[in-house]
Amino acid sequence: MSDLLAGAYLAKGTIGNVGTPGAPVASFSLVVVPSQHSVSGTVVITQAIQGPDSHIVVPVTGKIYATGFGKVIQVVSLKGQYVHSFPPPAIGSLLADFDAHLAVDNEWNGTGGFSYYGHNVENVPVKAVNQAELV
Repeated sequence: MSDLLAGAYLAKGTIGNVGTPGAPVASFSLVVVPSQHSVSGTVVITQAIQGPDSHIVVPVTGKIYATGFGKVIQVVSLKGQYVHSFPPPAIGSLLADFDAHLAVDNEWNGTGGFSYYGHNVENVPVKAVNQAELV
């Protein structure tokens, strides 16, 4: 049982064009277990424009695999669902899907994309949060 979490670590960062006005940005905080090829955690999607999609919290799970070539050391896929509520005058909510894909180096910097209800963001930077900034 002790080998189950062998090599587990925390990965934090962003997916998207940080600093671009109105651009959606997905911030991730993930527990990575390379020995199990598993990833789980939370993604928070923020957007400067006010509305139902300006702050979304998504619990996610996914897979991580080593590529074995070039600067892209690993590929990551994430999936999750969240409650999307319709703004007035509409009434109601639905369970919306979130998907993300990342091609990153060992420091979690690279390129990726994500999609969520009515939005598709592709070919954007993936940037790790410096662990010193977290203290």
